[in-house]
Amino acid sequence: MAPRALSWISVSLLVFLASWSCAAARGARAPKAADPTYGFTSVRLDESNFVLQCPYYEASGARYSFDGTVRKLWVLASDKPHARQSHTSPRTEIRMAGYDYSSGVWQFEGYGYVPSGTTGVSIMQVFGAGETATTLMLHVYDGALRYYDRQLVEDSIYDRWFRLNVVHDVEASTLTVYIDGEQKLHVQGRGGDSHYFKFGVYAQNHDSSCMESRWKDVRIFKKH
Repeated sequence: MAPRALSWISVSLLVFLASWSCAAARGARAPKAADPTYGFTSVRLDESNFVLQCPYYEASGARYSFDGTVRKLWVLASDKPHARQSHTSPRTEIRMAGYDYSSGVWQFEGYGYVPSGTTGVSIMQVFGAGETATTLMLHVYDGALRYYDRQLVEDSIYDRWFRLNVVHDVEASTLTVYIDGEQKLHVQGRGGDSHYFKFGVYAQNHDSSCMESRWKDVRIFKKH
């Protein structure tokens, strides 16, 4: 092969190797989002930990289904409260039992799904606070997930599965919300001596006539 051809091949190879090295270096330096559950240990859950709360005059199957993978919860705006003596709004929720906590760092994880049309509803809450009932609630309004009815957490959540992680640091009195592994909210807690997690549908202001959410792979973690 002619020397000129060899020289051209050598130069091309050097350019390729230099480009590849730069790309590899950029990839190595690219920040990777840490998994929210890193450093946590999952607790053991069975069906006894998933306590259903639904309109008191309805059989559980009228507002809830579980096929072994997906938990589907729905409620009507015209429904009664979950207990005869309660004056709260209609709800069909799962109260996570057996792991109430008053100290430490705890985390809820679940994959949620909200069908279009559901609005004016809480789909997840951290129960227990000082002067209010909850220290965190996540509401859905017109397809947007919000901290109560205020700060936007995630837009366009209708008709898709999303991974939700909520971390509650009791001593620091902070709560951090992640959607699909990305931090979306960091707020101060609201005090309280005891807390637990809930998910499902709980009617709020301007609620739709029917409210529904679906959940799968729900887990609870504790940081040691």
